[in-house]
Amino acid sequence: MDPIDDPLNYKWGVFYFNRNDIRTVVPKRSRVLGWTFNFAQPGSYAFVAVIIGVAVLSALL
Repeated sequence: MDPIDDPLNYKWGVFYFNRNDIRTVVPKRSRVLGWTFNFAQPGSYAFVAVIIGVAVLSALL
């Protein structure tokens, strides 16, 4: 079974969290819906911070 399909690897059923998976960006359970972050990897928090920073800066300018 692919770790993405295992419901035990999701926090609150939404956030993918798997320390054994080294990927930062992984496909969603339903592959046609795109990609999501592996929140067990520190790089995912950096991506989210950059996205929020860009949104806040664009709103301020």
